[in-house]
Amino acid sequence: MIKIGVVGAGHLGKIHLRLLKEIELFQLVGFYDSNELVRKSVSTEFNIRSFDTVEELIDEVDAVDIVTPTIHHFKYAKLALKSSKHLFIEKPVTATIDEGKSLLRIALEANVKVQVGHVERFNPAFLAASAYCTEPMFIETHRLAQFNPRGTDVSVILDLMIHDIDVVLSIVKSNIRRISASGVAVVSDTPDIANARIEFDNGCVANLTASRISLKNMRKSRFFQRDAYISVDFLDKEVSIVKLKNVSENEIDPLSITIDLGNEKGKKQIYFENPKIESINSIKEELTHFALSIINNTTPPVTLHDGVNALQVAIQIIEKLKITAHSTEE
Repeated sequence: MIKIGVVGAGHLGKIHLRLLKEIELFQLVGFYDSNELVRKSVSTEFNIRSFDTVEELIDEVDAVDIVTPTIHHFKYAKLALKSSKHLFIEKPVTATIDEGKSLLRIALEANVKVQVGHVERFNPAFLAASAYCTEPMFIETHRLAQFNPRGTDVSVILDLMIHDIDVVLSIVKSNIRRISASGVAVVSDTPDIANARIEFDNGCVANLTASRISLKNMRKSRFFQRDAYISVDFLDKEVSIVKLKNVSENEIDPLSITIDLGNEKGKKQIYFENPKIESINSIKEELTHFALSIINNTTPPVTLHDGVNALQVAIQIIEKLKITAHSTEE
């Protein structure tokens, strides 16, 4: 069993604590939180040991799970890696690109497994749809959330859009050519709703929208590629796949929808596929894969490089938003 400890016992940290107790591959040694009152209450609630210092926790475990506010990620991750501990770290991986690059260097020296908590990679709907997303040329994402004052201390890009940035980067295997963005601040000092357009060298275009002032929650992505359309609902765990295939006159199904492209191009038939969607807990799944990467000495499914790449794109979008806001003010 892998001895693991959790750093951070807030809302998400407590979810991690509960799930780690359920995963047989882990032995949950305990947790650390900088708030003494939180340590006492969570220790009682979960009947697990709390540590007075993060150093004491790190000394007694094989792996560290960091679930603190992003601003503290780097200092705790650095401590864990310097002690050669395997590391699971929530998204965004760090607060700055320089911190992320520094962790890459330290992790390389430590020779340990590092996984970043981009949980949508383990969403059962995305897992079911990803095999069909072979070469998308246009991607549209909408991640809308109802207003919550707790989330306004960070950019809507780092809080919400970064999920979709990571998903897009995991599918589109091409360098980014250009990024443009615009956004509006409505209730906070930074944009509460933003749109970004990412253009890739292979011609793919991704259009991402994120909002934290919506009347309803939505987490949908649509992938368009030659002869196929894939829709993924991350919130309701649903997938719709529409495909086109060439058919001759005698192959046409009278009950299906057929498109006549003209005499030379022939006809295409529309058909639908409904892949099976497993009933899984995405956070539990990602933590399990983290354990398996340690046990089997394999590459984690969401690497530290992946986390830093997503952060770099997110920061570029934030900078574009600043430029747009400045030009609007002038």
